[in-house]
Amino acid sequence: MTGRIGDSPLIGAGTYACELCGVSCTGEGEAIIRGTLAREVAAVMEYKGLGLQEAVDFVIKERLDEGYAGLIAVSKSGEVAYGFNCNGMFRGCATEDGFMEVGIWE
Repeated sequence: MTGRIGDSPLIGAGTYACELCGVSCTGEGEAIIRGTLAREVAAVMEYKGLGLQEAVDFVIKERLDEGYAGLIAVSKSGEVAYGFNCNGMFRGCATEDGFMEVGIWE
């Protein structure tokens, strides 16, 4: 849409990776940008000592302002976590041991 800013290409907002985790966001770009959601997951893991799913839950519930968004994250050990504050989020993951999961709703 004209005038809209995409969050996905903005490092820290819609996408982020470091030694702790990699994160990718989807949803309302403005809300994702304002909260720098992807970087925030890594920050709460580092500074609060939260695990991956705990960090994802915290960011979605406490750091995401007025807007709908979701994210999927992978830890350095291969753990996968996701969270969203809307009706559903298309997502999927596969591990090297053959586990596969696809989902839309909780």
